[in-house]
Amino acid sequence: MPTGYEHVAEAFERNFTERGELGAAFAAYHRGRLVVDLWGGTADPETGRAWDRDTIHLMFSGTKGLTSACILLLVQRGQVSLDDPLSRYWPEFGAEGKESITIAEVLSHQARLPWVDAGYADLLEHDAMAAHLAAQAPASDPRAGFMYHPVTWGWLLDELVRRVDGRTVGRFFADEFAVPLGLEVWIGLPEELHWRVATMVAPDGVLVDGPWTELNRPNPLWVPGSEKIWNSAEYRNAGLAAVGGYATARGMARFYASLLGEVDGVRVLTPETVELGRHEIRRGVEPTWGSPMAYGAGFELQTGDGPADAFGHPGAGGSRHGAWPSRETAYSYLMNEVRVGPDDRPLTLLDALSRGSRATDR
Repeated sequence: MPTGYEHVAEAFERNFTERGELGAAFAAYHRGRLVVDLWGGTADPETGRAWDRDTIHLMFSGTKGLTSACILLLVQRGQVSLDDPLSRYWPEFGAEGKESITIAEVLSHQARLPWVDAGYADLLEHDAMAAHLAAQAPASDPRAGFMYHPVTWGWLLDELVRRVDGRTVGRFFADEFAVPLGLEVWIGLPEELHWRVATMVAPDGVLVDGPWTELNRPNPLWVPGSEKIWNSAEYRNAGLAAVGGYATARGMARFYASLLGEVDGVRVLTPETVELGRHEIRRGVEPTWGSPMAYGAGFELQTGDGPADAFGHPGAGGSRHGAWPSRETAYSYLMNEVRVGPDDRPLTLLDALSRGSRATDR
C-alpha cells in the first residue's frame, strides 16, 4: 500500500475488531492508480467461506451509479437529452398525465412514481413492471414530488435504454463500460459467477420497519424475509437496473476512477458529460426519511461532511461508492451484514482515505 494510506488499513481492521464487521472489502484509486485494495472476514456465515480477493457482492442502490452512466453515455452520443420527456421514447409512459415527466426528473427522483400500485408480484420481470408503471398515474401525495424511488427508478430507466438502444441496461453497461475498462462489475450476474457472491445477512430487527411504513407502501426488498430474495439465483440473474448490480470493491472504485480521468488509457464518458451528470438538479429533504437529499443526473451529491464535490451512490445497508474530483480519488466499500441508522463502518474508512489522499497531494 502506498505511503499515506496506512490509516485506511488500520481503520478497516478496526471495523472488524471494534464494530463487529462480518465480511467486507474496500478499495480506492488515486489519479487513476489503485492505492487501496482490502478484503477480509466471512463471505458466507453458514459455510464459513472466507471473503477473498475475488468475492463479489450485491450493491443494491450502488447500481444506480452504473445505470446513470449508461444514460449519460446516450446523452453524450446525442441519442437522448435530459430535458426530453420520457414519453418521447416510450409513448405508453405518457398515460395518466405523465407525458411531460422528463428524463432528468426520473434520474433525480421527481417522477412521482416511488412505488408500484399494482404490487410487486412480477418483481423480477422487467417487461411486466415497466408496463405497470406506464399505466400508473403519478402519486397524488405531495411528498412524492421529491421522494426516493428505490426500485421503480430502475425499471423506468432500463426501459429508456431498451427503447433507444435495443439492449438491456445490463448488456449496455457490460459492452460500453465493463469490457473496455476491465471492470469486475455487472448489472445482473452471469450464472457461472454466482459461486463467488457473498451471502447477505440482515440482523434481527433490521428489516422490520422502513421509512414508508406510514404510507403503507413497503419496499419489497426491505421487509422481513427479504434475505431469501437477495441471495437467490433468480435475483442475481434479473439485472434490476436500480438494485441488481454486483461487483468487487476494486471494480467499483475503478469505475468511478474512470469518471475522473483515464484508467490505463481508457475513458468512456468525457469530462463534460461527467460534469453534466454531477450538475445539481434537485436538493431538499427526503420526506419519508426526514434527511437531506441532493441529486444530479442519477448521481447522489454531497449533503454532509466531506469534499463538497463528492458524487456517487450508496447502497442499502451500508455500502458506499463514489468519487472526489478535487482529490482525484475514487472509492468503494462493500459489506455483507446490512445495518440501518448511524453506521460508522464506511465513515471511518472514508475519513482515513481522505487523510491519505491529502497526504499524497502534499
